[in-house]
Amino acid sequence: MAETFTHLLNKKKLFNDPVYGFIHIPTELVFDLIEHPLFQRLRRIKQLGLTDLVYPGALHTRFHHALGAMHLMGIATDTLRQKGVDISPEETEAAAIAALLHDLGHGPCSHALEGILLPGVHHEQLTSLYLTQLEQEFGAPVSRAISIFEKRSDKPFLSQLVSGQLDVDRLDYLNRDGFFTGVTEGAIGVENILRMLQVHEGKLVVEEKGIYSIESFLHARRIMYWQVYMHKTSVAAEQMLVALILRARQVVTANDWEQLRLTPFLKLNGEIESHLSPNLAAAFALLDDTDVWQAIKFWTQAKDPVIQYLSQSLLSRKLVRCVFSTEKADKNLVLKLRHACSDQLGFSLKDASKLIITGEKTNAGYLSGHDQINILTKSGKVKEISKASDLPNIKALGKVVKKYYLCYPKNLSL
Repeated sequence: MAETFTHLLNKKKLFNDPVYGFIHIPTELVFDLIEHPLFQRLRRIKQLGLTDLVYPGALHTRFHHALGAMHLMGIATDTLRQKGVDISPEETEAAAIAALLHDLGHGPCSHALEGILLPGVHHEQLTSLYLTQLEQEFGAPVSRAISIFEKRSDKPFLSQLVSGQLDVDRLDYLNRDGFFTGVTEGAIGVENILRMLQVHEGKLVVEEKGIYSIESFLHARRIMYWQVYMHKTSVAAEQMLVALILRARQVVTANDWEQLRLTPFLKLNGEIESHLSPNLAAAFALLDDTDVWQAIKFWTQAKDPVIQYLSQSLLSRKLVRCVFSTEKADKNLVLKLRHACSDQLGFSLKDASKLIITGEKTNAGYLSGHDQINILTKSGKVKEISKASDLPNIKALGKVVKKYYLCYPKNLSL
């Protein structure tokens, strides 16, 4: 009996989180899931990829974020139960597990290499695959979590809390990313928002008195996207990394770089089929940021000039210039930059094209009609946020903003 009691106490852990204070582990099973290698890997994946090259404090990990999302889910379900919403202990645990494991499939450098190492495969697909693996190990509780994660639960509001426009994922990453970057615009009244939640006809709604907190949340999200997530220097670093991986895939041969854990993923040609092989999925579950930086350091001595240049530049933070515009980059300007890169840096014209990078970024603070945020008025009516708010700029937040970028070495002169 004493051993059993000690065993139980050993799983009643606390995490001292810099954002929320103490985070409690709600059940023994949740503790076991946190201890699992699939989850522990998230300690070695930075939440914001290469953003610490802009904001030095942005060194927090997916592990931090997952714990935070689980913590906020606990506050949300406690609040709803206190308001009379029927949520069983099993459903409470399942919701906590779904929040905890929602990012399980993220690969190295988070979104920077999304769909690159595994062409055409996104982290949600990998998360589902790894959840299935955990279901085989842990049984029914994880099965319930999967039904919530995949929006098959008979209580849709739990799925909305895991994935929606007002989910615990967004609430945590805005608060946490703002904290670690020092961008105070990201700070939002998370607990105030969660305390204003209610359920109406099975769907998540916000009580009318919480409307101003929701407005602040939407504004914060838009600001954080352009000031942090799509910061021009972050985009420059990420595009250099993508260009490096694509170039490495282009030149790798059968016997190259066998000591690098990334190498099997560099030999993939074309998009992965919808069904990932178990061996490839298992290999991906071992990848983290350290593998990418190991490769970058190794490639600083590569024979290929593009790989060597990009690797040395990333390692020493000699990043390319990134210019945003409301219009696509002029084709003649791009051509001039390629010739300048060739003439001034000694690259062939073909190789120089790899260092002149164009693309686009889009952002919308809120998408009306897509799992929309609904306000429950005092009269009992439900209104979508843009119709319930008296601020006209809430409607403007639904407009998709598109910006084009052009990246090129800083030391080029035209």
